[in-house]
Amino acid sequence: MRQASVSSNDPASFWSSLWKRPDPFLLEAGAAGEKLVARVRLLLTAILLAIPVASLWYEREIWENLVGLGVTIAAFLVALLWFWLVQQGFYRHWLGFASSLLDVSLVTAALFVFVLLNRPHTAVNSKVTFESYFLAIAATCLRHDVRICLLAGMSAIAQYALIVASATMMWDLNSAQFSPFAYGYFNWSVQISRLVLMFVATLLSTSVVFRVQRLLRLSTCDRMTGLFNRGHFDERLLEEASRASRYHRPLALAMMDIDHFKTFNDSHGHSAGDEALRMMASIMRASFRQSDVIARYGGEEFVVILPETDSAAATEKVERLRLSIENPPIPVPGLDVAERLTISAGLACFPDDGSDAAQMLRAADHRLFEAKRRGRNRIVSRERADSLMHAPD
Repeated sequence: MRQASVSSNDPASFWSSLWKRPDPFLLEAGAAGEKLVARVRLLLTAILLAIPVASLWYEREIWENLVGLGVTIAAFLVALLWFWLVQQGFYRHWLGFASSLLDVSLVTAALFVFVLLNRPHTAVNSKVTFESYFLAIAATCLRHDVRICLLAGMSAIAQYALIVASATMMWDLNSAQFSPFAYGYFNWSVQISRLVLMFVATLLSTSVVFRVQRLLRLSTCDRMTGLFNRGHFDERLLEEASRASRYHRPLALAMMDIDHFKTFNDSHGHSAGDEALRMMASIMRASFRQSDVIARYGGEEFVVILPETDSAAATEKVERLRLSIENPPIPVPGLDVAERLTISAGLACFPDDGSDAAQMLRAADHRLFEAKRRGRNRIVSRERADSLMHAPD
């Protein structure tokens, strides 16, 4: 997990933060939101499908209704495909962008059909279809990504402006030929007001996502290190263990402890201890994948969930981390000295060390204790534990 603090007094940092990829837990929240949007989109397109069908039954304007039916069927099929993808667990960070642009473009396509059918006033003065833009912009909040809010909102503004520009270039919209103006006269002030309202809706959705991101960080992150906290770790371990069991995939869990950390704190003070914890967190973030879940478990204890990782690969990763922590000295704030720290680690893997999260956690904790008992600055996995059973103390 990567997290950056942005100063409100630094415009460059603020604007660069807008395009920063969200932290992994926000991407997970976005994936859940995408599932909800996919359900709503499928339901709405299914309902809208009934409108051109009913029109074909009761009205004589066959051509217009056929065009409307074709557009709606295409939208329904796309919504069905999207729903199937997210239900299958297919989610990538770009899917939220594509999905939001799809929602906006479907509204634009519906309005543009009226332009093609020589009914420009229906396109520029629509009171039902146009409002769907606001639904599409509001739905971007569920993706928990500021970039998606901005992209979808600005795309909606640009696309609707193109609809209006096309209509005004092709027709004199206040000409008597359109009398009796069933959809009203064309008025530039109304169109500008619509564009301004879309811009305000974009700003509101962006502000909501900023607020939600802050609240999610406060509820899931440890303020000292910026890593996940224990509550979020417990939830993720349950999810990953369930996923590993369902799909028969490997899963590893590492529990680590800084050796003799109390002595370090007592000798150099809590400010030095805090710096050591932050440095540990920084090294861990650089040592693991973004898909790995790194958390501060409590005090000087850390845990890492490694999805799709077997025992050998997990042992190799944690061993590299141990060497990375052992080598660089920790500068002591206020003193011209530096200390070297080491870690002990216990490793557990699914399914050999347990069929659920609680069993894996117990196995990792037991092996961490064994690593300390054996002299610290070492990793104990299932294989190493078996070999230690036959080794003298």
